[in-house]
Amino acid sequence: MRLLIKKIDDDGRLSLVPQFLDTPWEIEVIDTDDLAALDRALARADAMVSMSWQWSLPSASNLRLLQLPGAGTDEIDFGRVPSTTAICNCYEHEIGIAEYVLGSLLEWTIGTRRLDQQFRAGSWAGSYLCGPRHGELFGKTIGIVGYGRIGREVARRAAAFGMRVVVCTRTPQRDSKIAERVDSMEGFGRLLAESDFIIVTPPLNDQTRGLFDRRAFAAMRREAVIVNVARGPIIDELALYEALAERRIGGAIIDVWYRYPPQGTPHGPQPSAHPFHELDNVLMTPHASAWTDGLLPRRNRAVATNLNRLARGEPLVNVVRAAEPARRPMERA
Repeated sequence: MRLLIKKIDDDGRLSLVPQFLDTPWEIEVIDTDDLAALDRALARADAMVSMSWQWSLPSASNLRLLQLPGAGTDEIDFGRVPSTTAICNCYEHEIGIAEYVLGSLLEWTIGTRRLDQQFRAGSWAGSYLCGPRHGELFGKTIGIVGYGRIGREVARRAAAFGMRVVVCTRTPQRDSKIAERVDSMEGFGRLLAESDFIIVTPPLNDQTRGLFDRRAFAAMRREAVIVNVARGPIIDELALYEALAERRIGGAIIDVWYRYPPQGTPHGPQPSAHPFHELDNVLMTPHASAWTDGLLPRRNRAVATNLNRLARGEPLVNVVRAAEPARRPMERA
């Protein structure tokens, strides 16, 4: 069995895959900018690991599995992936993202960094001696939009802090153990109107792109804080900036953006066409919420699991699109 890995991903993030393989695989690293070389490599490959697919290459018809090393499929041109190729993704990022969400909510509510800086400078502001008092998460309402793996992990942690959890999602299911209410997307406006914190977790697709627009921000409470850990374009870029700059909402915690530098580049352009970095009601991080020391071992194991299953002829897991059976040549009469 032969596996292709994109050269740009050969930076250590997939280095643990071989140790989780218990079936024989030959691994080839390929530069996808060289389409001729990619075409030749695909002709002899059984599987490829890649977060993106934008090619139309004849030899790709031999590929049995396109395995994403992450969850998002927004960089996959499904129409160009042969119908006989199964497309699978993997997760394992929900733990780190959920911890990021609760950590950022605590920072927003308590202001530990600010208290530390002030105290180092000699100020007792924020203490019981002179105030002011900081907030609590206990009793606040957290509205989660999208209730997949990330949304559920956030809900579990929020409930442990004594927060009231309400949800709206495209595929609502009863969840009385964690959420007080799980609505369909028809309950979106209701969620916006009652939430102190709104957590954005759905996938980016035609239904969610621009979901948070001017009307959505107008429906939010004036002191509400929005947290985006999904994809930047789920929130309309200009509408978000205007809502924050004009203080129509309380603030934003943003980990996903609209502009990115090339992979492997520590410096790049500003992440938005608008100066979010000049606003004092924004906590902004560089798409770091999932990037934990536990993520890569879990994801490498998940990728290897599907490769092992493919080699053994077993059903694949986390199937985004199943492979169609290969058409057999018509027999002559």
